[in-house]
Amino acid sequence: VMKGMPEFVKIVEVGPRDGLQNEKNMVSTDVKIELIHRLASTGLSVIEATSFVSPKWVPQLADAKDVMKAVHNLGGIRLPVLTPNLKGFEAAIAAGAREVAVFASASESFSKSNINCSIEESLARYRAVTSAAKALSIPVRGYAFCFSITRSIHQIFPL
Repeated sequence: VMKGMPEFVKIVEVGPRDGLQNEKNMVSTDVKIELIHRLASTGLSVIEATSFVSPKWVPQLADAKDVMKAVHNLGGIRLPVLTPNLKGFEAAIAAGAREVAVFASASESFSKSNINCSIEESLARYRAVTSAAKALSIPVRGYAFCFSITRSIHQIFPL
């Protein structure tokens, strides 16, 4: 191991959630399930399967319950789901989720545009989710968004 380098890197594939949530054309539930199965067949050990959010805000993920029920027993694969609030957490657990994720933004403007609340409000929501998860021995992964990209990635990182 090189000095200063970690001995282990955890890769979390988020395509079935983050990659699909902004697609303009609706992706069928069957295609989402097939995508997760194909990703699992590549050897990935952690795949963020979906998000339990309001269909009003993210219509593409309105089928989260059906997707999770279809894939939650993939052997040896961890399938966390994004749960932005306690209602989403409860729906995720009812659908068979055994691991969840929460996220916060470092920017007030991005927090308001992405999850429709302030950073402080989001942290209160996540405290409720993590408390409920702890009571059920459900692992929680947290992550933060630092900014919102409004320019092409090629403008930021010339290729």
